[in-house]
Amino acid sequence: MAPIVLVAPEDSYRTSAFLRAAATLHADVVVAGLAPHPLSDVVGPFAAIAIDLEDPEAAGAAIAREAPEAAAVIAVDDEGVLAATAAARLLGLNHNPPGAVAATRDKLLLRRLLDEAGIVQPRFTAAGPGEVADAAVTLGFPVVIKPTGLSAGRGVIRATDAATAATAEQRIRQMLVAECGRGDEPLIVEEFIAAEELAIEGLLGPSGLEVLAVIDKPEPASGPYFAETFLTTPSRLATDRQDAATALVRDSCSALGLVIGPVHAEVRFDAVGSPYLIEIAARSIGGLCSRALTFGFLGESLEVLILRAALGWDQSVAPPARPATGVLMLPIPTTGTFSTLEGVDRALQVSGIDEIEVTVSPESRVSALPEGDRYLGFVFASSDTPAGVEDSLRAAATELTVVVDGEAVDPLAGQPWESVSSAE
Repeated sequence: MAPIVLVAPEDSYRTSAFLRAAATLHADVVVAGLAPHPLSDVVGPFAAIAIDLEDPEAAGAAIAREAPEAAAVIAVDDEGVLAATAAARLLGLNHNPPGAVAATRDKLLLRRLLDEAGIVQPRFTAAGPGEVADAAVTLGFPVVIKPTGLSAGRGVIRATDAATAATAEQRIRQMLVAECGRGDEPLIVEEFIAAEELAIEGLLGPSGLEVLAVIDKPEPASGPYFAETFLTTPSRLATDRQDAATALVRDSCSALGLVIGPVHAEVRFDAVGSPYLIEIAARSIGGLCSRALTFGFLGESLEVLILRAALGWDQSVAPPARPATGVLMLPIPTTGTFSTLEGVDRALQVSGIDEIEVTVSPESRVSALPEGDRYLGFVFASSDTPAGVEDSLRAAATELTVVVDGEAVDPLAGQPWESVSSAE
């Protein structure tokens, strides 16, 4: 079989899951990223290509040159989608239009293209240096302020008045200077949508968007920062709302020109139940969350479905393997030196808890949002109902304590869990 190329940043949570999926399909793998890749001693042997993800066109050319017989090129994370698209184009493989993929990596471009297509999304404006507070006043509070190119909630801050908007701008621009040496890019100021939130996981192919999972966020973050925490599936929202959200995502894919491969989208509803497109990405769900999604009698992983579709194999999707599943993404509650996550053994004894994985090594320096981009770990649960999954995850969370700088901290501390009904 011709090899599958995985475009994988060094620190991606997702690479090992795709490597396991390739092994399930008995497919050869080439990992394009750092060579040697840090997972090479953990997961097993695979070929590697050294590329620079900061230069997607050059990275794509390197992949095409070094793996000319590749059957598919797949990005495991946001950072690799442009390079993967460039490589697939050069290799003559099915791929999304580069401009469509570029829009998923630039929040301002995404907003503008969706606006031109009439897609329902938060009202927004772009603001240059020193302009954010005035833009927010004009738009109306509360607002969410975002950089255009960061992901995983980094630099996303809610502001409730001009003073907090100005402070948020200063903080985001300092982050951008630290990240890329300059902080003068336009920032996005957008309307805050305060109600239920869904994530939709899908695959695009010849028949359009195949929805694989509709995922509830029982506690949608209300700011000032936006950490992901509880995710459960199947959704408990009314069928008409799920259908409306799915239609919105499908229309958004069409508006951007996305035609193939995995899609991960986030949709929020306003107080009267109208859906708004918040984010859409040309990749699968982040972190280790895909472990909560298995399909068919054999419990195939999400990554197996993605690889099978990329290879042009049978793309029929079996129903979920379990009645209800979910994950608690453990945010970093405070910046400092991480020592340990206490209470894991107790949390594993909670009924319905399947697995807990800590993803930060002891004595590592960790940063909370909005600067941080990592999670301390992931708690997985399954049950007969999504409500049962949520109950298990909440019970497990009460058993866990994070130790940072020698201080014991609730893993959900620092996250202002305001209820949706009390959001401004």
